[in-house]
Amino acid sequence: MSVNLCIDWGNTSVKAGIFQDERLVEFGNFSADEAKKGISDLIENFTPVKAIFCSVVRAEHTNAIEEMVKGKVKAYMVLDGDSRLPIMSAYTAPETLGADRLALSVGAWALHTDKNTLVVNLGTCITYNFTQKNKTFRGGAISPGLQMRLKAMHEFAEKLPLVRVDGELLLIGYDTQTCIRSGAVYGMVAEIDGIVNEYASQYQDFNAVLTGGDAPFFAGKLKSKIFADPQLLLRGLNLILNHNVSIPR
Repeated sequence: MSVNLCIDWGNTSVKAGIFQDERLVEFGNFSADEAKKGISDLIENFTPVKAIFCSVVRAEHTNAIEEMVKGKVKAYMVLDGDSRLPIMSAYTAPETLGADRLALSVGAWALHTDKNTLVVNLGTCITYNFTQKNKTFRGGAISPGLQMRLKAMHEFAEKLPLVRVDGELLLIGYDTQTCIRSGAVYGMVAEIDGIVNEYASQYQDFNAVLTGGDAPFFAGKLKSKIFADPQLLLRGLNLILNHNVSIPR
């Protein structure tokens, strides 16, 4: 049995999962300040043999974590645009491609090998990641996420307040705060539904998967038929790790 540690260092949080073969047995979601202790506890409790690290932030922020993990596992890899994948990539600028998008695409393909799959990842940004059933990641799109939309309206319009997500949500807002919240949330809903429907109209055997930190908030608001998997990125990391590193002796 292979025991793997998969780490996803995002813009707003650090997620880590322990896999026994293909099964996710433990999951942690940490702030950057909590990450070192949280990941150290996972290593102590489960003694993983292999580890993979995926990050969308500057390397100097993650050096201490990487060095700790390297010293406690037998095999370690960092996912980047040059990593070997179980699928092909048609992306023409791999050096600019977020490693998280590769992991999402691998995870989605493995779950739905007979489908053309669009992964909608709702994080700091929304990323749309399309993988064809011929095992090829094609690319997709990037647009502002929910918090980014709320902050942008406040920062670029002098008189608009910074609005929290957890407030009254109405289609027709009755004051500035409810209008901003309505525009940000329902604007995202319309965008996601519209893009999913556009892909579905162009590709047969089409499937869409929703993931990311804001996925639970939006899952019940979308009209599109879309499958939710909050741990899809970690599943993809585990597959990539196993594809690159056999069980060390």
